[in-house]
Amino acid sequence: MTRLSASRLAGRRILLGISAGIAAYKSAQLARLLKQAGCEVRVVMTEGAQAFITPLTLQALTGEPVRTSLLDPEAEAGMGHIELARWADVILIAPATADLMARLAQGMADDLLTTLCLASEAEKVMAPAMNQAMWRHVATQRNAARLAQDGWQLLGPDSGDQACGDVGPGRMLEPETIMTRLIQPLGEAPRDLPPSSADAPARGLHVVITAGPTREPLDPVRYLSNHSSGKMGFALATAAAELGAKVTLISGPVSLPTPEGATRIDVETALEMHEASRRLAEACDLFIGCAAVADYRAEAPAEHKIKKTEGEDDLTLRLVKNPDIIADIAAERDTRNGRPFVVGFAAETRDLEAYARDKLERKRLDMIVANDVSAAGLGFGSDDNAALLMWRDGDGEGGESLPPQPKAQLARAILERALGCLPTRPVH
Repeated sequence: MTRLSASRLAGRRILLGISAGIAAYKSAQLARLLKQAGCEVRVVMTEGAQAFITPLTLQALTGEPVRTSLLDPEAEAGMGHIELARWADVILIAPATADLMARLAQGMADDLLTTLCLASEAEKVMAPAMNQAMWRHVATQRNAARLAQDGWQLLGPDSGDQACGDVGPGRMLEPETIMTRLIQPLGEAPRDLPPSSADAPARGLHVVITAGPTREPLDPVRYLSNHSSGKMGFALATAAAELGAKVTLISGPVSLPTPEGATRIDVETALEMHEASRRLAEACDLFIGCAAVADYRAEAPAEHKIKKTEGEDDLTLRLVKNPDIIADIAAERDTRNGRPFVVGFAAETRDLEAYARDKLERKRLDMIVANDVSAAGLGFGSDDNAALLMWRDGDGEGGESLPPQPKAQLARAILERALGCLPTRPVH
């Protein structure tokens, strides 16, 4: 971390919450780095966290007593938990377990840490850490989406080897990475951007983006999906963060790192993406549906692996329609005073303009980004793309053709056009 980075954190009052996970060992290094950056740090540990790391370790690193109990007679004689909630500029929970996330998503206050979260108006950040199956579970993803909607900034999790022997998403980010990610929300401006509204036109906006494919299970080992790599949606998330927006990325299964400055919600199926999208769209300003969502799913996925049957050369699968995520978001917009501004994508192989215009009108979108996925070197899996933009705003309809270019550059152009079409800037 540079001297400039540290100076942006200097003097901030950080309440570091530690919950019960093996990643708690990383919290000691995180506390040390926060102190080196000039922060005032106080630590609150759950009962389970103390099985992984001792309060004495954190006390030695911060120079402050560590709080572990809501019913501490000495502290509560002066309403200590309320005093601590008012003291904090930022509540940072690292690691945040699946259990803690579930309790916070439900608004519970059954220990000191959850009580402080409800009683504080501080900025709230968490670094999830858990087994990969627990992170992918629909309940955890639902809770993550609810927490993001409630204003929590989720940092990670990362993917890789886990203590249980599994491999996948769920690892807590390294302390150095968390420190780097803290700089943007705690600093005066996103990285590499001057603090002027002209250079950060999306400042104050919440942008929600869907990306990647969905997977619709046929049995425990097979699924229906498509060739989407997620690169376009992730490029949009990166560009939105660089333009100053608060970004929530709802991603299908892809092997891409989370864009810096974005909160990522991982989903598998169209139904999971639909639920997360509807929940987050309620409080966002710009919704971009870039994911390649499966149109159909198996009516009844097999409980066990489907086996080949001797003498039968055919297999009949009954499929049912998945919900139309982008159309549902656009339809529900009328109940939210015209928000969010909805941008859809159309991946076509022929009659690009005709199909795109039909989708724009039929689904009541504000803007559509159409691209020809049959073009060599463009679209699914590639680093480049081209697009036809069509939009509707207060001045009527418009259109623009964007030539082949790197997806990062294209994403910036798409966002700038969408921001230019927004009817008003929200007051935050």
